[in-house]
Amino acid sequence: MAKTTKPLTNTEVKQARPSEKEYNLSDGQGLALRVKTNGTKQWLFNYSRPFTKKRSNISFGIYPDISLSEARIKRFQARNLLANDIDPKEHKYIEKLKQKAASENTLKAISQGWFDIKSTSITPSYADDIWRSLELHIFPKLGKVPIHKIEAPTFISLLQPVAAKGSLETVKRLCQRINEIMTYAVNSGLLEGNKLTGVAKAFQAPKKKNLPTLKPGQLKALVSTIKEASIKTTTKNLILWQLHTMVRPSEAAGTKWIELDEEKQLWNIPADRMKRRKAHIVPITDKAMAILQKMKLYSGQREFVFPADRDPRKPIHPQTANMALKRMGYKNELVAHGLRALASTTLNEANFSPDIIETALAHYDKNEVRRAYNRAEYIEKRKDMMEWWSNQIEQGSNL
Repeated sequence: MAKTTKPLTNTEVKQARPSEKEYNLSDGQGLALRVKTNGTKQWLFNYSRPFTKKRSNISFGIYPDISLSEARIKRFQARNLLANDIDPKEHKYIEKLKQKAASENTLKAISQGWFDIKSTSITPSYADDIWRSLELHIFPKLGKVPIHKIEAPTFISLLQPVAAKGSLETVKRLCQRINEIMTYAVNSGLLEGNKLTGVAKAFQAPKKKNLPTLKPGQLKALVSTIKEASIKTTTKNLILWQLHTMVRPSEAAGTKWIELDEEKQLWNIPADRMKRRKAHIVPITDKAMAILQKMKLYSGQREFVFPADRDPRKPIHPQTANMALKRMGYKNELVAHGLRALASTTLNEANFSPDIIETALAHYDKNEVRRAYNRAEYIEKRKDMMEWWSNQIEQGSNL
């Protein structure tokens, strides 16, 4: 007949005294209180490991930090694990690793991992904008918080002051970015689910605003204004270069001499400088070539066609054109990016093929077959269209 162990009492545990040798007081079912020679009392659970059946001990903690009733609860939990062939010691180790990882997986640390991947598919300037927004609005308060502890109410309260200022577009972008980070964490096995899925719904949606631009009938006046403006030659030529080539402000500002095939009159913009990380070819018209010839006097020996004024080793800032247009009197009427819209409207009104126009603007076509066809077949048609556009720009001017 199996020996029955009498359960311990709180008094027995409390009054247990050390002796010359360590000894155990058994509570039954594998649980015992080990009394050490220095007086320390430790709860131990002795069990047979699944599969190997080797005996092993696992510590439940020190008395009185862990009371008798708490030790019995831990014994119950351990026996449940064993009933499912789970080793309590291995389970405890794995849980500690999970807790350690959770505490180290802060929002900023996970964001860095997400950003390292994200930045490979966007332009450097856009990547900088994303990281700056996180550093400004998110990381100061949530950067060091373990990502699994971030709840929707906490994140929403963080953005409420931003929304109160009327910066609804900023709020929208931050909500999008935090959701991308959370999804990355879920897909990486660091989170079981995204708790911030619907946070954008807690804020008013921003009203969509089109970038300020001009109507085709205002093109001639714009060119005359640029011609007569008291601005630096590099800035003037930058605006005209962007106007003739229909590229984005950052792409124009970062133009490098090495990208230009002057013999074939083609500008090969590498993928890492394009918004969608897709290389883009721009036919250079005769009048655009004239702009390059003027810039050779200033930057022919430099890396960038439009060098910065303070440090010619760097390109001119993409916002330079915007600032110049404001000084010319176009504040709230035209921004540098709006030059693309002006070109698009003018070309569409002239009945050029929408596909050719979209290709010239480097708008991404999701149809891979058509996108390949556009690259291969549209270049000659784009040359004709760009020459027509350059002539429209220069009509009535002596530039």
